Amino acid sequence: VVPGETALAFYKAKNPTDKPIIGISTYNVIPFEAGQYFNKIQCFCFEEQRLNPQEEVDMPVFFYIDPEFAEDPKMAKVDLITLSYTFFEAKEGLKLPLPGY
Repeated sequence: VVPGETALAFYKAKNPTDKPIIGISTYNVIPFEAGQYFNKIQCFCFEEQRLNPQEEVDMPVFFYIDPEFAEDPKMAKVDLITLSYTFFEAKEGLKLPLPGY
């Protein structure tokens, strides 16, 4: 992904069980310092998703890397940014905190 240009990525999620699952995804950016330059335009994270038994879905994320990334001397040696997601089963009454930045 070129800083400043938008990109679309898809993540696969599969419910391998025989019961429906409702879950919420959170994301992580590595290296941590690059996270400030990662901007989600549209994402499935922090919204409940229902996966039926044995269902597999593609979940899109539309994003860009802030062009200031290329100007930051601390990012000079960063040539790989990893975006990952963790899918948590939603429990009644449980609320995930939103990131505080």
